[in-house]
Amino acid sequence: MDQRYRPSNLLLQWHLSDACNLRCTHCYQESFEAQEPGLEHWLQLLDDYLDFLGGDRQAPRIPGHINVTGGEPFALRDFPALLDTFARHRKSLSFGILSNGTLIYRAMARQLRHWNPSFVQISLDGIPATHDRIRGEGSHAKAVAGIRALCAEGVRVLISFTAQPDNYQEFPAVARLGHELGVHKVWSDRVIPPSGPGATALMLTPAQTEEYLLLMAQARAALPAKSTTQIPLHRALQFLEGGDSIYRCTAGESLITVMPDGTLYPCRRLPIPVGNVYQHRLHELYYGAPLQDIRTPRQYEGCEQCGFAQRCQGGLRCLSWAATGRLDQADPGCTLAQPGTAGKAWVPIKAV
Repeated sequence: MDQRYRPSNLLLQWHLSDACNLRCTHCYQESFEAQEPGLEHWLQLLDDYLDFLGGDRQAPRIPGHINVTGGEPFALRDFPALLDTFARHRKSLSFGILSNGTLIYRAMARQLRHWNPSFVQISLDGIPATHDRIRGEGSHAKAVAGIRALCAEGVRVLISFTAQPDNYQEFPAVARLGHELGVHKVWSDRVIPPSGPGATALMLTPAQTEEYLLLMAQARAALPAKSTTQIPLHRALQFLEGGDSIYRCTAGESLITVMPDGTLYPCRRLPIPVGNVYQHRLHELYYGAPLQDIRTPRQYEGCEQCGFAQRCQGGLRCLSWAATGRLDQADPGCTLAQPGTAGKAWVPIKAV
């Protein structure tokens, strides 16, 4: 792809700061100290992003969406001022908030209704004991209280469940809770561990991945017919059990990530540094060599005989990167790509 390539939309996942009130066991961060450049630099980046989206007679405006997170965004003093600015640019972009939910009280939920984000996503990683072991004592109760406050104010809530070996079997319990709370969606993806030695310890095995996909499909089938809660199966490999559209990674294409210090990644889960948005224009970085290479189609080792290969494009590339340091390897959780089984027919176990 060259500079003539133009994304059909562009999602910016924006990590404002490393500051966080929790210490989750699967967190990517090495530091939890506030390192954000502050509101002035945030507004500079927002202007650059809006400029990238453009829009004139020659080319219509690129639809934009920002998912803003931390660390924990609600721990930041200037976060409300940034949300005020987002709200003023509502005609140009939409935005969501990714949070652990523990700092959202009724007054903040009421203010969020005014800011009108597309959604507020709250992380729940299992039943209370499991979630608290992963994220900190008492964090489950606080997160649920935050969800209740948001739902009471009519704010659309998503629950995010990060599947790892010691919690993936609890997805149905989280899905049931999401239904009881009346959230809009309960969605899930597998944990992506930090790259390097020991990376595979947090990863689901292929057999666990297969069971996890089945549990998700069963949880969706078990929802009452009139439930307003959705359980989308739209992440890597989930189409194998759920029948939803086949996922393809769009990191560096319709998804980019900015870190607190301004480093640009194709995705937070694919931490390949591209450049710094406070030193270079976003347009320059987006069309530069690192992202051009990431966007370039490639063959995936282990997918050669798979009928889904062209559409799936290797599954979770970030998981392959974490496990092997390579982008051309098949998703380590895919049973279709294991030695001796590549290209076998997938026969889903019907959800009951």
